[in-house]
Amino acid sequence: MNAMDASGHKKYPINEAMQCDDKFATTAPVGAFPPNTFGLNDMLGNVWEWVSDCWHETYKGAPADGASWQDGDCAKRVMRGGAWLENPWDTRLSARWPADTGSRETPLGFRLARDLD
Repeated sequence: MNAMDASGHKKYPINEAMQCDDKFATTAPVGAFPPNTFGLNDMLGNVWEWVSDCWHETYKGAPADGASWQDGDCAKRVMRGGAWLENPWDTRLSARWPADTGSRETPLGFRLARDLD
């Protein structure tokens, strides 16, 4: 997980920092940290992951089948997971914030996925 720590805080002293130092002041290379218990790499931090869900304040009425939410405020999409520039409490899977569809920011990215079949 790559979040605001000693290296990042030294370069950008704008947020609180975790009490560790991964030696990456901003983004870390893909696979720089060990996988989680499910064998997945880079699931938290580094950059906010911009997902296809339209923004809603709550999960009331969300699709129950895992599909993305394609109604609501679709001028804003959901970003998840925290980033290297954020406070430590925002570096978690449940962290979610709205982002305008025209946003272009350093700590905002996306994830590509592929089937292994």
